[in-house]
Amino acid sequence: MSRDKTKLLYAETHEWVDVAEENGQQVATIGISDFAIEQLNDLVYMELPEVGKALDAGDEFGEVESVKAVSPLYSPIAGEVTDVHEGLPDELDNLNSDPFNFGWIVKIKITDASGLESLMDYAAYQKQCAESG
Repeated sequence: MSRDKTKLLYAETHEWVDVAEENGQQVATIGISDFAIEQLNDLVYMELPEVGKALDAGDEFGEVESVKAVSPLYSPIAGEVTDVHEGLPDELDNLNSDPFNFGWIVKIKITDASGLESLMDYAAYQKQCAESG
């Protein structure tokens, strides 16, 4: 499955969200945007959460470190971590070439979908990036 970045939702903190139905549950796949990866540059480390971790919208669930900065990763929605991309920290270079498919970080079973309302569509996110860039 290939994700179309224009169909995703985005948080102000540069995480992308792809919501799908899995086994009758709403599940959000979350990663970081190409803009965030460009800003961070040379990624060297990523910390991932444990499966089963409960998160509220805005909670920090991990971090990504580059040669110049450490940036927290925030959950855009409330839910429980059901899957973690275990191989990602060992292949951070692949984030640059494919942040929206290979670059997924976690899957979260949504327990409170109201957080989705505060996320931006692609056009609004592009505007935010242009203004901060």
